[in-house]
Amino acid sequence: MGDNIYIDKNAVVEEGATIFPNNYIGAGSVIKSGAVLRPNNIIEGSIVERGAVVTASVLEGAHVGEGAQVGPFCYMRKGANVGANCKAGDFVEIKNATLGDGSKASHLAYIGDVDIGKECNVGCGVIFVNYDGRHKHRSSVGDRAFIGSNCNVIAPVNVGDDAYIAAGTTITEDVPPAALVIGRSRQIVKEGKAIGKFRLLLG
Repeated sequence: MGDNIYIDKNAVVEEGATIFPNNYIGAGSVIKSGAVLRPNNIIEGSIVERGAVVTASVLEGAHVGEGAQVGPFCYMRKGANVGANCKAGDFVEIKNATLGDGSKASHLAYIGDVDIGKECNVGCGVIFVNYDGRHKHRSSVGDRAFIGSNCNVIAPVNVGDDAYIAAGTTITEDVPPAALVIGRSRQIVKEGKAIGKFRLLLG
């Protein structure tokens, strides 16, 4: 097609879908009516539901729910499932994982081998650590959970409904429902101690 749009003969694009220039839609893909593909996507064997908007992202064997927003620069690998009205933003990678309806991972996160419930927040810099050097492990996160920025969730663990994980925490054990978890080093302030060090470094 024109405008640098490629649609494989084994892909389905329903009437009413909007496709901007510079899109590749590979075999097995289904773009539903009302979906919007903004420029610069690569979509292979994936389903994009009604009302979803995908921008400058790569989808491989993935599913994007109704009204979801994906991208820019999101990578949805095989088995990635983003629910209705979700957000998977810039530099978010999702692999063999589910992001429940209304949940969001706005930027800079790795979501691998985990089932995340509805209306959850996955903060900037969150990593679901799924590989122990030999085997992959799976985790789960309940509905309405909040995972603050720069957290590591080391599988296999289960995080309960309404749990709140403070920024910078490393999770290695199950978190009960409605629990607050803080697991980071305490800040120590030594006033005036840095001045001499900077003088030595600067000569």
